[in-house]
Amino acid sequence: MSGILVGAGAYERLRQDVLARLERDHLDPSTDLDAVRAVIVSAVDAYQRRSHLGDGAALRDPGEMVARLLRSVTAFGPLTDLLARADVEEVFIEGARVTYLDGSGRLQGLALPTTEEENRQVIDRLLASTQRHLDSANPLVQARVLQGDARLTAAMPPVADGLSATLRRSTMRRDTLASLVERGSLTTGAAGLLWAAMQTTTSLLVSGPPGSGKTSLLSALLAAVPTNRCIRCCEEIRELHVPITHGSFYEARPPSMDGAAEISLRDLVKFVLSMRPDHIVVGEVRGAEAFELTRAVNAGCGFACTVHANSARDALVALVNAAIMAGENVAEAIVRRVFASALDIVVHCDMAETASGGQDGIVRQVTEIIAVVPSLHDDFSTEPLFRRERLGKPLEWTGALPPNVEAIARALPGQLSLTAILEGRVNPL
Repeated sequence: MSGILVGAGAYERLRQDVLARLERDHLDPSTDLDAVRAVIVSAVDAYQRRSHLGDGAALRDPGEMVARLLRSVTAFGPLTDLLARADVEEVFIEGARVTYLDGSGRLQGLALPTTEEENRQVIDRLLASTQRHLDSANPLVQARVLQGDARLTAAMPPVADGLSATLRRSTMRRDTLASLVERGSLTTGAAGLLWAAMQTTTSLLVSGPPGSGKTSLLSALLAAVPTNRCIRCCEEIRELHVPITHGSFYEARPPSMDGAAEISLRDLVKFVLSMRPDHIVVGEVRGAEAFELTRAVNAGCGFACTVHANSARDALVALVNAAIMAGENVAEAIVRRVFASALDIVVHCDMAETASGGQDGIVRQVTEIIAVVPSLHDDFSTEPLFRRERLGKPLEWTGALPPNVEAIARALPGQLSLTAILEGRVNPL
């Protein structure tokens, strides 16, 4: 144990020494790599010489210390190898502690030691390519990092007890409804229904808890939209990565240091309504942007979005509550009536930890698909289309059809029948 403590202390002293030398010599780690390496080697050699004269314990492996310092100064320190791994989905930083989720959903701890200060340096380096900063004036930050392949959410005092960050990697795979069937999230019949629904301007809500696969499902739904349809995707931080033939992606912008130049998610939804979309997509609905979706109804376009909720019915309530946050003095009953007439389908995703063969992991599945049916009163009337008794059980068709079945039937190519798709006699994927 004492050897580990000495090593950790030596590393931190050397790291601070190297950073001071780089600042003194005006060296940029991103461009002056050879000079930076020379500074690190010189610092390690000097440390070893002092230790042989009785000033501290000598390093057992000076070469490893050089490599570790080089990673800290020029890359992402102890997280360098972790961030290079394709199977890492999320990284969590809490002070000096780093944990991560691999592709199976197992939560693991980082084997290498870190300090809170070093982790803060990693976050600063991740943010270096963005226009955003984490400091006392901006103690909360969200940004796309790693060439847009990850979303960083970070906080620091005074709004958090210490450094707290989550780095969510965008999946490298291109999700499709067929791939979700292969992974057991959907059945062929359920995927066929969703594929058929996306052939027309169906309005659809995807719900579930964080990490349950909502974004993956939304990506798969967008991949099923015919190429001649115009899709406008609006997100706070871009996470959807779907090839779009006709349309584009839009990302909100936080206010500048003086509080100006902000472009909110609501602003984006209002903007794209004037661009003749067939489908408006909102990556995650949390606030006033939901109210603008009521205008999409009048524009005659379909919409798709995700929302955090514990069930498909709860998702409808969450959407209405978010729209009311816009503060437009519109009665809740009116907002509910608009969404009740506009929404066609709600798909709910869920997740749970599993244990199989001694290996813990996470299973993500669609647990229910409900139709929002026409109603004579202000509340939502729904009918289950597919339901799963619990995670791991079959996702079964109830025999019901969606309310826009005629519009779907007209949009289906050739001799395809929605009933044949639902019964599994035809696979359109």
